[in-house]
Amino acid sequence: MIIRNDRSFPLLVHVKDNNVDQALRALKKKMQREGIFRIMKAKRFYEKPSEKRVREASEAGRRFRKQLRKRLEKEGY
Repeated sequence: MIIRNDRSFPLLVHVKDNNVDQALRALKKKMQREGIFRIMKAKRFYEKPSEKRVREASEAGRRFRKQLRKRLEKEGY
């Protein structure tokens, strides 16, 4: 399920010529892109609020450094 604006939308995968294996691969790719596997893994165990804050802060720092690296590469510094 894709969660956007607190609504759920199903992931749709079309099966062509009864090729279920190909459709399953396409579904897995879509789920990977949407981050569903990461969410499922995170929800397996309880995460303390303090651990969640630390994890979110480190993810934000990682995103900022990546954005900064891309900006410097684009501007040629």
